[in-house]
Amino acid sequence: MPMTLCKRQFSYLKILLLLDGIGLIAGLALVTFAGRAAQSPALVRTREAQRSGHKTTGPGTQSGGAQRDQFIEVAEKSGIRFTLTSGGPEKQYIVEAKGGGGIAWIDFDNDGFPDLFLVNGSTFKQSKQGSSPRSRLYHNNGDGTFTDVSARSGLDHAGWGMGVCVGDYDNDGLDDLYVTYYGGNVLYRNNGNGTFTEVTEKAGVRGGGWGMGCAFGDYDNDGHLDLYVADYLDVDILKLGGMGSAPNCTYRGIATFCGPRGLPGGRDFLFHNNGDGTFSDVTERAGIDNNKYYGLGVVWCDYDRDGRPDIYVANDSTPSSLYHNNGDGTFTDVGVEAGVAYSSEGLEQAGMGTDFADYDNDGWGDLVKGNFSDDTKNLYHNNRDGTFTDVTYRAGIGGVGWLFTTFGAKFLDYDNDGWKDIMLANGQTFPQIDRYQTGITYAERSLLFHNRGDGNFDEVGLQSGPGMGLRKVSRGLATADYDNDGDLEIMVSNMNSTPELLRHLRKNPNHSILVKTVGVKSNRDGIGTEVKVIAGSLTQYDTVRSGGSYLSSSDLRLHFGLGTHTAIDRIEIRWPSGQTQKIENPPVDHILVIKEGEGLVGSKPFRKAKAGTR
Repeated sequence: MPMTLCKRQFSYLKILLLLDGIGLIAGLALVTFAGRAAQSPALVRTREAQRSGHKTTGPGTQSGGAQRDQFIEVAEKSGIRFTLTSGGPEKQYIVEAKGGGGIAWIDFDNDGFPDLFLVNGSTFKQSKQGSSPRSRLYHNNGDGTFTDVSARSGLDHAGWGMGVCVGDYDNDGLDDLYVTYYGGNVLYRNNGNGTFTEVTEKAGVRGGGWGMGCAFGDYDNDGHLDLYVADYLDVDILKLGGMGSAPNCTYRGIATFCGPRGLPGGRDFLFHNNGDGTFSDVTERAGIDNNKYYGLGVVWCDYDRDGRPDIYVANDSTPSSLYHNNGDGTFTDVGVEAGVAYSSEGLEQAGMGTDFADYDNDGWGDLVKGNFSDDTKNLYHNNRDGTFTDVTYRAGIGGVGWLFTTFGAKFLDYDNDGWKDIMLANGQTFPQIDRYQTGITYAERSLLFHNRGDGNFDEVGLQSGPGMGLRKVSRGLATADYDNDGDLEIMVSNMNSTPELLRHLRKNPNHSILVKTVGVKSNRDGIGTEVKVIAGSLTQYDTVRSGGSYLSSSDLRLHFGLGTHTAIDRIEIRWPSGQTQKIENPPVDHILVIKEGEGLVGSKPFRKAKAGTR
């Protein structure tokens, strides 16, 4: 979130003083700040042309090189009837603008079809009255439709909901749900009969303050999933709501609510799984978030490939954090040294959602991060030496995203060509910005960046069907092949509106596989497992991960596009336990179930779309 002008100037001055003696970096920071205050007319025109989808010259523009997959929006047609509540229409306070929108794809009944959980928010009035709307659980019927099963699910906690993550914390073969709220979070244990039981207090994972992003990961590789929770602010929302008029802050000279700067940050939580259904709060002992940054998106990432999962946190208006796992139960924030704490100009950014994946197929995971408008989004390339390089502009992502406010951020291979693309879900926080001619609008379309396979991307959103052209105030973003046909579908949550379920209009002609990992010595979901797929000249890597994007969790099954390859040479697995496996010549266009120590234990061909369902 942006600062008021005087606070922003002070923050940049503070950064420059900290960089005293590094003249080049300090100079770049000063020039960047001045440039934001007075951009050249030509630059403004170029950015506004990119903002509206018009072609511009240079890398990253919409070219003819990418396959034009056509996406359509099918949420209501599929039976998903939901409206995300988050404050009033004017967004007078920061909680109304951040307001959640978490999405989780979770196969809660193990029928092989991912089900859907949507986190709901609230309003000040509803919060005070205890009448906040419930979150919703939709059962996947396996035919492209969903049934609302919320009433009998036991997922009945009400409050100002934010985010959600999925993981089998008790290794019983049933995925559980952790949901973050303002004022304390909730852990739901899956009973295996279509219902969940709230076990938060028993498990010891309530937390406090204002929970946002969360993710399960086994940081000590003991076979039990631990839990990281990002905390945003330590404020009393209901008291804020009783203040009457909105606080007097500004963005581009427009009166807005204040925050997060000037408000106390909440400390993130790290919960260690004790293996008996309970967790221990090890936050302080592990060295997590001593500065109480404004945490939002969270993803586990073994960025240095030492076999110990690390943690990346996208922080708002403060340096983002990369916690290196020291292997002794402690972590060290190496974000600055690794090059992922600030922008390429050395400035703090308003980080939102984030994801970790290997977009250039070199075997090392990279990072993507969404930020506020009047700033680039970040694509950090892994240098394989513990550092990253911000290649946002070089890759063609910088200019086109400048005026968008990006919350959801996700790597995905939407066209099954074997190269991970990037999708950004966007939406401003200030409704009043529509009253002014700024080049920025409150509702925004999503951005879809096609990976050329040479380190560069083309933004193809407006050429990718009517679903991608919708303008909403988007927050959460998560992917799953919910109909098991080999193509990824995309779910986007929207503030005070209905969600978008985006699916392909036609079956993608390229080949693919889905890989479900089942741990034995490792955690049951195999979260943290590294998977390498080799098909002729195409080699890909991915890691099973929980959480990520903005407050959301995608399908835990890994999706690999194969392009025109009709055979796979082998799949190589490295489990969190350290055990390795090779699967020779597995079938293409199948869902593959790989079990630790046993190999391929299940294989099912993709579902063929019925006539008329496309």
